[in-house]
Amino acid sequence: MIITLIGYMASGKSTLGRELAVKLNYDFIDLDDYIEAKENTSVSNIFKTRGEIYFRSIETKYLKALIENDHNLILSLGGGTPCYGNNMEMLLNTPHVKSIYLKASIPTLVARLKNETCKRPLIAHLATDEQLTEFIGKHLFERTQFYAQSQLTLLTDNKDSVTIVDEIMRQLIQ
Repeated sequence: MIITLIGYMASGKSTLGRELAVKLNYDFIDLDDYIEAKENTSVSNIFKTRGEIYFRSIETKYLKALIENDHNLILSLGGGTPCYGNNMEMLLNTPHVKSIYLKASIPTLVARLKNETCKRPLIAHLATDEQLTEFIGKHLFERTQFYAQSQLTLLTDNKDSVTIVDEIMRQLIQ
């Protein structure tokens, strides 16, 4: 089985994915890290030099390649991955893929991201909490229709990673 973790940036996809992989004895791949290794450059550099359209096309190509094999894998997707091309449809129509939406509120995401803006090209230009709140709110409004198609949704606000991983484990067993 391949378990894909879906959600907005800073929703905990990579952190929880690594912990879940250890608990289940699955491999773990962060799709952005995988793309960087395959392309031999950073995602932000791909955006700068080749543009978003190129990035989204290779993102879909690598996602497809990863889910074609039925092996035990936790796959952390980029925040935009489910929203482009036919990526969400591809995930939902692949029998051995289970999608989990890690849902965090806007205040939680702002709290997690406000000291990381320089590490995140998409939000690097935002200087205040108000700008960050507005940006995240607008983005979530656009993306939630894709995220909400996931087979499972877990609320992550005010929960530590151990609690969330345990909730995922319980949901997977049901």
